[in-house]
Amino acid sequence: MRRAGLAEANHLLSETSADRLGAAAAEIAFVGRSNVGKSSLINALCRKDLARVSGTPGRTRAINVFAAAPGRWLVDLPGYGYAQGGQAERAGWGAMIEGYLTRRPALRRIFVLVDAKVGPTRLDLDMLAWLQSQGLPWRVVATKADQVKRAASSTRRGEAARLMGILPENLAWVSAAENVGVKELRAEVERELFSDAA
Repeated sequence: MRRAGLAEANHLLSETSADRLGAAAAEIAFVGRSNVGKSSLINALCRKDLARVSGTPGRTRAINVFAAAPGRWLVDLPGYGYAQGGQAERAGWGAMIEGYLTRRPALRRIFVLVDAKVGPTRLDLDMLAWLQSQGLPWRVVATKADQVKRAASSTRRGEAARLMGILPENLAWVSAAENVGVKELRAEVERELFSDAA
């Protein structure tokens, strides 16, 4: 029997309320600022064009669920920090993200994406502080690592980790464009999603 994995993932549903999602056996969520590369990373992890990649930040305005197997979900949350859209609309995205993160008993890990070149912003640090205050399980992934010069990557990784209060080795350093660190992150996500699967 073929082992379930991220390559089997397909879009399941899009919803604006966590309360209407239904139950799952295991969920992994991806959250980060708009334009941090969430969709590109999900596509790289799943080895297919699954999540819509847009040149316009802030296009993800719903909770997008991808099923890697029945009841095993990857969840792409709306990006935060994008200025366009009315104030009420932006506040709605925040409520949507918070509602999802605090109401999903099957949520096993939240991957918080930060831009490797830019480093963690105030919004990223606020998100991490909030996740810690809620006792939620999180892991930081630095995306777009290809945009950091190789000679500077170790220093940049160390600086970013220090700002977030974690060790450099605990900051996943990836590039969807050049497939750097994607294999290792894929294995990690699959362990989280399928560790108790028959």
